[in-house]
Parts: sequence; C-alpha cells; structure tokens
Amino acid sequence: MEKITLTVQGMSCGHCVSAIEGNVGKQNGVENVTVHLSEGKVDIDFDPAVVSLDKIKEIIDEQGYDVE
Repeated sequence: MEKITLTVQGMSCGHCVSAIEGNVGKQNGVENVTVHLSEGKVDIDFDPAVVSLDKIKEIIDEQGYDVE
C-alpha cells in the first residue's frame, strides 16, 4: 500500500469533496481517500499494483480539478 498527498486546485465546496472521494474511492486498489478542502490537498492510500497514480490523477482531472 502506498500513501500519497496530491495538491488539487479548484475544490471549493462539499460537492467537490464528494466528487473526488466518491470517484477515486470506488476504484479497485484505492483503500482510502481524504479531501482536505481548506488546504487543497487529497490524501490517497492505494495499491500501485492494482491502480496507477496516473489513473488516479486522470479521475480527478475528469471531475474538473487541476492536479499538481
């Protein structure tokens, strides 16, 4: 299991939190997703053998947010 913290721009409300936690969290290999709205950060625990970091970033990007 790997733990990463991504900087995500464009999050501003509870819907943003739900969109990211819901869509990233339902991916196979993702164990935990925690959005820190006020900090613009997303903590993710995932298994890189099952889901890639690039795939996680792509999912967040598809929700309309910028991932650094």
